[in-house]
Amino acid sequence: MQAMTLDEAKIHLLELVEAAAAGEEIFIRKDEDLSVRLVPCPTRRRKRRFGSAKGLIAMAPDFDAPLEDFKEYME
Repeated sequence: MQAMTLDEAKIHLLELVEAAAAGEEIFIRKDEDLSVRLVPCPTRRRKRRFGSAKGLIAMAPDFDAPLEDFKEYME
């Protein structure tokens, strides 16, 4: 956590933005009171594409076959 005055923040703004983007908490004081917390904006997620996992998932041939443990309940 970094805390600094508004005048110091003006001088080191680029470094503060980079630190906040890296996940560090930055607080900026005005008149000895904590006034502002600098946080990164959430990143946008890519839009989902249908069929992007094609060929990556396979189903066993006996997927829907009755299980041995439940045979007595099936009869």
